Amino acid sequence: MPTNRSSATQERILAAAESLILERGFSSTGIDEIVDAAAITKSGFFYHYADKNEMAKALVRRYLKNDDQIFADLFTRADSLSEDPLQQLLIFLNLFAETMTNMELTHPGCLVVTFTYERYQTDEQVAEMVRRGVLNWRELIAQRLRKIATVYEPCMDVDLEELADMFTTVVEGGILLVRVFNQNKHLGKQLLLYRNFLRMIFGPASQRT
Repeated sequence: MPTNRSSATQERILAAAESLILERGFSSTGIDEIVDAAAITKSGFFYHYADKNEMAKALVRRYLKNDDQIFADLFTRADSLSEDPLQQLLIFLNLFAETMTNMELTHPGCLVVTFTYERYQTDEQVAEMVRRGVLNWRELIAQRLRKIATVYEPCMDVDLEELADMFTTVVEGGILLVRVFNQNKHLGKQLLLYRNFLRMIFGPASQRT
């Protein structure tokens, strides 16, 4: 079991690596740059990680865990505010949009996208971790949509898993707009458009116009 000091060092390594990789890409970020940014020795890096690929696995694991915690916290808040499944998801999306818009710094980017584009620069385990992470996001939203569909009949034929995947495409596309225009509001606005789309599909007829 890692000590508190060991865990703190690992966190410094991963935080430094994440910042550099989001800025430059995985293949363009060297171990020397990571250890300099983390203010540790190279031997300190190799004490924790056998190579850059091992660090990448830890980095993806950490990133997905943090995202899962954010989603869990926001859904807990949303569920406490309504017992209606549609309203719960709409509230979640509103809370998530507010959270992203109100970030003090410009959203740095997404490691899932980075490692997807550079999948041939890492081993297959990293790619599989990313794939499972995206599948988990799909199921997180899809299970909510399935529950909604038992209460509200969709106004059009729609594949619920594809509709769940739309959440991921909206988030990743929104992050791209943030990076291009250097304003977090674009991600929040895209999330609210997705929210409106769900309300149009599942909401009462009087709310669809």
